[in-house]
Amino acid sequence: MAIQEKQPGDSQPVADDYPVGSELDELAEPESDDFAAVLPHSLTIAVNLPEQVHVAPEEERAVAIDERPAVDPGGLSQVGAGTTSVTVDTLPADSVYSRRDRLNGEVSDSPEPAAMLTADRLIDTRRTKRPKPEGGWPKFVYNATLHAVNLGDSAKIRARKALDARIDREFEGGARFIPVLTRKGGVGKTTITALLGMAMADVREDRVIAIDANPDRGTLAERINKQTRSTVRDVVTKAASISSFSDFTTLVSRDETRLDVLASDTDPLLSDAFDEDDYNVVADLAARYYSIVLTDCGTGIVHSVMRATIQRADSIVIVSGGSVDEARLASETLTWLEANGYGALVRNAVVALNTATQGTQIVKLEEIEAHFRSRVREIVRIPYDPHLAAGSAINYRALKPFTRESARELAALVLDGLPTGRGA
Repeated sequence: MAIQEKQPGDSQPVADDYPVGSELDELAEPESDDFAAVLPHSLTIAVNLPEQVHVAPEEERAVAIDERPAVDPGGLSQVGAGTTSVTVDTLPADSVYSRRDRLNGEVSDSPEPAAMLTADRLIDTRRTKRPKPEGGWPKFVYNATLHAVNLGDSAKIRARKALDARIDREFEGGARFIPVLTRKGGVGKTTITALLGMAMADVREDRVIAIDANPDRGTLAERINKQTRSTVRDVVTKAASISSFSDFTTLVSRDETRLDVLASDTDPLLSDAFDEDDYNVVADLAARYYSIVLTDCGTGIVHSVMRATIQRADSIVIVSGGSVDEARLASETLTWLEANGYGALVRNAVVALNTATQGTQIVKLEEIEAHFRSRVREIVRIPYDPHLAAGSAINYRALKPFTRESARELAALVLDGLPTGRGA
């Protein structure tokens, strides 16, 4: 006997249509073969099961969120089976943040928020004047037309301003240390340091200092007009009493580009006494008052001062001359740095190729450049300049334009490789 739940619309008979109780017992024991004809083929019984109610556990009720209607039921309307429409009140068209209809002075029908007062709506760019152009022809046209026609800066001036912007990069997170080094003496390392510092200080608004850390009696201070006889030794001695930038400036010399230079020890009996600890004292004070710290290193690459200099370096400049041995020793400097764990500095280094050294005329400079380009990030040629060849104080304005431009390009390339922030 099959039991089926009665469904709405079923036309089959149910249990009430058949005998129950004693009458069913009589059917249970048939007395004749006609019982099969009396018994139905199937029997359907309708059972109303109770609705299952979910009882949430105690821990589930503890974190349950009360259900609240997100939308007012009055705004709902039944559209069709399974579809509900929501009526939302929209803002007037005039309240949308748009200035399309405001440029001609049209008044909004509703009060405008303060956000509508934007610079592009209020400022008439047709009445703003472009800066006075620089360069021969644009400047001539500007003056000839009584300032009516402004062609803008010439291509040369735009290139100069673009280079200025690269040199004038802003940095966060303290001073940047840039040592200038090589294992070969007499290749113009001190001259390159002075040129690099002057090119930076001439453009940048912050402070730039060049420290002569050569333990073998450096000559960096002689490349500018000295204004003091103080040296790195005086900074170490007076470090505890230096509490302001004014105190520090009494120990340095400043040239016309605003480059500050701190001289090395002049007494040969004291030169060997300037060691790693002394350099760290000077560097800590310099980092307190300057944004860019250049270090003119000596040729002793294993000296303790060199170790302290490299450990602080954010980027390095390798100086090479134009002769075979000068280029080889500069390349060996890179090899030493790589062997001692400074491979990242080598890959980010800039090589300054000083073409004013001996043998430059007969050496294939392009081959030297090709060699260093395989090892470092950039290379810059520093041309021969009679003003530099004299070996006296450098007057930055007296340099040939191409020499100044090379120094500026060197400065821009070095600063390009510095991260703007310590975490960058």
